[in-house]
Amino acid sequence: MLKRGMRPSHPGAILAGMIEGLREESGRAFTITEIAAGLGISRSTLSAILNQKASVSSEMAVKLSEGFNTSAELWLNLQKNYDLWQAEKNVSRENIRHFVNV
Repeated sequence: MLKRGMRPSHPGAILAGMIEGLREESGRAFTITEIAAGLGISRSTLSAILNQKASVSSEMAVKLSEGFNTSAELWLNLQKNYDLWQAEKNVSRENIRHFVNV
C-alpha cells in the first residue's frame, strides 16, 4: 500500500522533462513527430503519454528504454506507482469484505 502523500509523477511528466533536457543539452529541438517516429509509435500515442492521458505499457517501456537509454523497469515502476496512488485515492477500503480469517 502506498501512502496517500504527494502524487507520484506520471511517466509522461518524466518523459517531457527528458525531452526538454535533450533540447537544452544538444541545442536541438526534437519535435514530437520526430521522437514518435524514432520510437516507432504514432504522434498521437506519444502526445497522449506526454499529456498524461495514456499509460505506459510494457511494450512502450521497452521502446522508451531503448530510445532514452534507460531501463524498461524505470518506466514500468513510474507507471505502477502512479496507478497505485490513484487507486488508493479512489478505492474505499472500508466497503470491501474481508475473506481471510472469517
